[in-house]
Amino acid sequence: MESLSADNQLFAGVMSGTSLDGLDIAFCRFNRTSSGIGFQIDHAQTIPYDQATKAMLEQAYSSDGPTLAKLHADFGRFIGEQVVRCGESQGLTPLFISSHGHTIFHRPDLGYTFQLGLGAAIAAASGTDTICDFRTTDVALGGQGAPLVPIGDHLLFSGHKFCLNLGGIANISYEQSGEVLAFDICPVNMALNMLSREAGFEFDDGGKLASEGLVDESLLNALNHLPVYASKGPASLGREWFEREFQPLIINDEIPLCDRLRTVTEHVAARISKVLFNSPGTTMLTTGGGAFNDFLIECIEEHVSKHGIHVVVPDQEVVSFKEALIFALLGWLRVNEEVNTFSSVTGSRNNSVGGCIYLGA
Repeated sequence: MESLSADNQLFAGVMSGTSLDGLDIAFCRFNRTSSGIGFQIDHAQTIPYDQATKAMLEQAYSSDGPTLAKLHADFGRFIGEQVVRCGESQGLTPLFISSHGHTIFHRPDLGYTFQLGLGAAIAAASGTDTICDFRTTDVALGGQGAPLVPIGDHLLFSGHKFCLNLGGIANISYEQSGEVLAFDICPVNMALNMLSREAGFEFDDGGKLASEGLVDESLLNALNHLPVYASKGPASLGREWFEREFQPLIINDEIPLCDRLRTVTEHVAARISKVLFNSPGTTMLTTGGGAFNDFLIECIEEHVSKHGIHVVVPDQEVVSFKEALIFALLGWLRVNEEVNTFSSVTGSRNNSVGGCIYLGA
């Protein structure tokens, strides 16, 4: 394949997160600068999932083999069609689609990970060369296959000491002693959205419900002392772990809903603060859907200010589409055959160039 080292090639980054908000698509360009890599987002859009698609993604993990294989192809075609539709609405034609897919299984401890959204189907439906399966090489090398966003934090947002993402799972990255470190911290929207649905809402808008509750100290103590938080080395938290360990603690009708939301919010803020270290005068770039939760941001700011760190929430486009932007970057690096996965982050044997490429029509 011909190298694409020239700047300003258009890549469509595609992300489907655990919070099931919808399919994020970001049309991005990258260029090399003296300080790293610059970026431009030409257009970004979220395609909301209808109830049928959302239910399919939630239940796919329990499907039998043939059903899962069909869903893999169907969701791939859906991704390809949505990228084409989104691009045509803006007069944009990407050179590559760079798709994360939707994580269904993630068991690096058993040597496998699976993201729904067949790359061949994306390429066939869109007629565009497609890069996917970014996690599998790292897992094959003994790594966690996650998180992958830190290389983007390192290359695109190096002006901030810490980069925090508040998605379904909170994860953070930072550089220390010349090495990029990153890891999952705890559930965020995966838990808050699940609780909000008890009140008939898809999410707790601005954290209003949580702000009306009180911290339940017994529940907070149970959450703070989950065994995974005592583990050493990189760890990635998936839906399997959430449903097995975290969810049973917060499904408790004896505790008022607002109190459970408030307690989970306090847990998230406390866990984030616990993994940080004193760094006076520095900033923590904070993105992901949780960055729109004003009450959560206030709680995090209260905790991390003790370390001399200030929370910075960037413009709405970066908040909403940072992961799609970075998966576009991972594809750009893959095409240029440059490292796009750090072993210092995932715990694998070595850095790697992850991603499978399927040629379009």
